[in-house]
Amino acid sequence: MTYKELLKESAQRVGNCLCMGLDPIRTALPYQSGDVGEDLKRFFNDLFGAMIKGRLVPAAFKPNIGYYTLFDNPRQGEFKGSAALGELFNLLEEAFPKIPVILDSKRGDIALSSANYASEAFDLYQSDAVTVSPYMGSDSVAPFGERGEKGFYLLNRTSNVGAKDLQSLVVVDQVDEKELYPLYMAVAHRIGRYSERWGNVGAVVGATSLMELEELAAYYASREIPLLIPGVGSQGGSASETVAILREVNYPLYLARINSSSGLTHPWKGEAAPKDWLDISIANLASLIEECSL
Repeated sequence: MTYKELLKESAQRVGNCLCMGLDPIRTALPYQSGDVGEDLKRFFNDLFGAMIKGRLVPAAFKPNIGYYTLFDNPRQGEFKGSAALGELFNLLEEAFPKIPVILDSKRGDIALSSANYASEAFDLYQSDAVTVSPYMGSDSVAPFGERGEKGFYLLNRTSNVGAKDLQSLVVVDQVDEKELYPLYMAVAHRIGRYSERWGNVGAVVGATSLMELEELAAYYASREIPLLIPGVGSQGGSASETVAILREVNYPLYLARINSSSGLTHPWKGEAAPKDWLDISIANLASLIEECSL
């Protein structure tokens, strides 16, 4: 099954296009035993158990690698964070089979290094897709594209506040008849070309800039290029507004994954987890699944 086929099949099976970000904050965890590996495992076991009981299944999961390797101490030979991330992949495979898992690591380097990063994502963690930076060009992207059964999302118009510093710069686009475009649109044209070569490429487009989201979704719609859309929740993006825009430009919702992270795993961030933390997370998840329904 190709990555596009996996996206379509999983979305249609669960009836939504929500992506659940899994980016836990140590101080926000409801369990504080001192063993971060055990605390994370207990947290995810309880959360996933409640999701299964409530039949609340998103159409993808997206752990960010930096929230886990933070707990490693390589110079002391300790890798509790990486081990916890590996265990998370095992839990997801068991609890939510055939739901895609996207490793958010934003890799991208010269070809050989990119090949190593592709191996990290696809061989070691066995993720279904990975996020990649496109800014070193086609040779740095190729090792991900050549994994045809796997997916990769190129950073296009990201959700963070500083994205406009570079991504909105006006440039001469060599792909599209040397016309002037914002850099994010020039990158989109390049992604369009890559899609002709590798059908497993997608784009990261944030939910925090609706005008750019509409422009890019319209460009990608007929090309059936998958979209990973972060920024819903604490960053200010709206799932319902995002879905409305995708529908308006006739983008196939089953190829989109609208991501929310902290609003699902620790909406009480900055404070200790309340006693009813599980009820809060499950209620937020149920609401977002409804907003992201197909």
